[in-house]
Amino acid sequence: MEQYIVTGMSCAACQARVEKAAKKVPGVKEANVSLLTNTLMVDGTAEACEIIKAVEEAGYGASVKGAQKTEENTYEDSLKAQEEALKDHETPVLKNRLLRSAVLLLTLMYLSMGHNMAGFPVPAFLENPAANALTQMLIAIVVMYINRKFFIDGFRTLFDGSPNMDALIALGSSASFAYSLVSLYIMINAMGRGEMETVHHLAHNLYFETAAMIPTLITVGKLLEAMSKGHTTDALKSLMKLSPKTAVLYRDGKDIEVPIAEVKTGDLFVVRPGENIPVDGIIEEGETSVNESALTGESIPVDKTLGDMVSAGTINQSGYVKARATRVGKDTTLSQIINMVSDAAATKAPIARIADQVASVFVPFVIIVSVLTLFIWLFMGKGVEFSIPRAVAVLVISCPCALGLATPVAIMVGNGMGAKNGILYKTAASQEQSGRIEIVALDKTGTITKGEPVVTDIIPEEGVKKEELLSLAASLEQKSEHPLAKAVMSYANVNHIHIPEVSDFRALPGNGITAKLDGHEIFGGSGKFMMDKFGASDTIERKSDELSEKGKTPLFFSQDSKLLGMIAVSDTIKEDSEKAIKELKGMGIEVYMITGDNEKTAHAIAEQAGVDHVIAGVLPDGKEAVIRELQKKGKVAMVGDGINDAPALTRADLGVAIGAGADVAIDAADVVIMKSKLTDVAASIRLGRATIRNIHQNLFWAFFYNVICIPLAAGFYSALFGWNFEMNPMVGAAAMSISSFTVCMNALRLNLFDVFDASKDKMIKRKTTASAEKEVELDTNEESIKENEIMTETVNIKGMMCGHCEATVKKALEALDGVTSAVVSHDSGTAVIELSKEVDEAVIKKAVEDHDFEFVSIVK
Repeated sequence: MEQYIVTGMSCAACQARVEKAAKKVPGVKEANVSLLTNTLMVDGTAEACEIIKAVEEAGYGASVKGAQKTEENTYEDSLKAQEEALKDHETPVLKNRLLRSAVLLLTLMYLSMGHNMAGFPVPAFLENPAANALTQMLIAIVVMYINRKFFIDGFRTLFDGSPNMDALIALGSSASFAYSLVSLYIMINAMGRGEMETVHHLAHNLYFETAAMIPTLITVGKLLEAMSKGHTTDALKSLMKLSPKTAVLYRDGKDIEVPIAEVKTGDLFVVRPGENIPVDGIIEEGETSVNESALTGESIPVDKTLGDMVSAGTINQSGYVKARATRVGKDTTLSQIINMVSDAAATKAPIARIADQVASVFVPFVIIVSVLTLFIWLFMGKGVEFSIPRAVAVLVISCPCALGLATPVAIMVGNGMGAKNGILYKTAASQEQSGRIEIVALDKTGTITKGEPVVTDIIPEEGVKKEELLSLAASLEQKSEHPLAKAVMSYANVNHIHIPEVSDFRALPGNGITAKLDGHEIFGGSGKFMMDKFGASDTIERKSDELSEKGKTPLFFSQDSKLLGMIAVSDTIKEDSEKAIKELKGMGIEVYMITGDNEKTAHAIAEQAGVDHVIAGVLPDGKEAVIRELQKKGKVAMVGDGINDAPALTRADLGVAIGAGADVAIDAADVVIMKSKLTDVAASIRLGRATIRNIHQNLFWAFFYNVICIPLAAGFYSALFGWNFEMNPMVGAAAMSISSFTVCMNALRLNLFDVFDASKDKMIKRKTTASAEKEVELDTNEESIKENEIMTETVNIKGMMCGHCEATVKKALEALDGVTSAVVSHDSGTAVIELSKEVDEAVIKKAVEDHDFEFVSIVK
């Protein structure tokens, strides 16, 4: 997708107009405009110059975001441009405009109301009604000139056939001025005829102050709106401020400070205590603790030593370290987060479509209502003096801005809140979807559990010491590469156990390992193999069964045909897993655990974590089929590591990658959780729900305001109920100026939301269907899945460089008979295809190579 900066937009009607213009360009698949960030995001093959031309022909300015970049320019230049784009340029201009308008308006109000109605003194030459009225007209002209932007843009869009909010303001103010100007000429003629009663009547029914008041009050509203909109991007601005401007490189034995743009991959850089880490890198010298709260939301500093990764924008708190740069410029974790938050703000949530549809016809509708109001009251015999103010009030009270801002301001604030807490939503749609999730499917390894086996129990046979058993086990396992062996070694090292060297080490496939230690033959292996070979006491056998029931793996060890005991190893659950699952269930969400483990082990882990639904024995390729089945019950979020779970993450309504750390750009995920805490998954759903609630409130206010106020301004309620109420156009302008400000301020309330507070969680109301009532029961046998479910294959492809390449490959593959869909990524060089039947590899290869890409292989 390509992003463009759009200038000249002022309301939801402008947004709709730009969107419509961009979508008409040949080659454009989708176009979304954000009124909040003044950006246009286009998906398709259209040339940038064609997009810009279409936007300019619609009456707005456009430029490619970051278009100034050349080979000489750096990512830092791009970041500066982005910071400049987010700066509040409107507020200073509006303040200046408002100050000048307000001074003149107060003078005008004094003449029109203070003197004419309250009898306040004025200079002698203004005692003459005509002179007074003429002065009012001149002041009104100056105020209207100060706020000429409303009139220039308003009448331009009106004449182009796509009126916006400025058109309503221009029409309302101009109508008031025109009516008053006609009254002024009649007054002068009446004075010439000596009809002083008519003169005084007309002097009290001029609307020059209304013509000046309308643009002034709207400027007040625009100022408040600009100030509040500026705060919605505070989180993004804060992230940008974290980007270091310089780095200290270690060259030829010296520390040299250089601009950040000069740092290259492979450079050795130095970070002193209290300094920001300039780029991503790996520590080569020194130890320290690093505050990573800016990236992960975790306030507790993380200890770092040799070989550990450090990220740009984090703070070195204690030690002096040297690190080798691994990622610089736009590739750093911080830069990727900034781009992700910025891109998400430029996308559009599905919930915004209703407001967009209304906004596209709103202004023409209001103009029609205003004209009808004028003629209906005239038809009812109310006269021009009554009818024109009603028509003007309808024009100026209507507010399409609130409709246009209702969704994006909430999305932007919610997105910023997520980023502060290590939760990254890739798009506005994923943020909305997270608030609608009904089922969460959790991968076991690395999500519920730590993903690293640890020693949990050491049970020696009678007469054998624990240290003796552990020493023998470690000496045997030190030659093994098995993950369980590493767990035993780690435990032995931590407990400073003596580990002697062994000889004649051999692996016994499927059973265990053996070696010689000081002339003694030692064995280690599974329970069945070891007990069949050497036997075991009743105590050991009973304890082995108990440990297996709890999902642990007993490892048995012997020396010279005598069993010495067993060591139990298990992948333990994370500290917060039980709490997170309880929180998810407290929100009315069904939680499923998907694992390749056997039923016994899976249920043991599930019982510890508090998971009610377990789907065990699922092979990696079968997870996608499980998600497909769960989707029959409701909207599903799949939580995994984002690598092995890519097909399942893609298939789910919401893919959540947990424990991303520095790898935030995980293609398959819609939401990226920086930390490995499962409670952050619950927090992401909680924040999604809060954002949707806020959007609903904003949309309700925007619709309610217009539905109630437009008939009120037209005098409909007065005619219907006999109320003695007539809305002055100035009151209407004031109401309009407050409405969009109210929407922005409501969105800013999300900054006060505690994403980790589960005390206010509410159970969701779910629709009950026949399929939803059934427990998901799957045949997880690999062959059965292939027979009954759509098959998934991964095609490895070389040569894809961009989104356009992805679109080409996707189109080519989906055109093949038997291919139901294709998810293509140029970053990973893969295309995950779904097949309704077998498709010959040669056919797939030809489809790829026909478009000048290199076919590598297919993984089934």
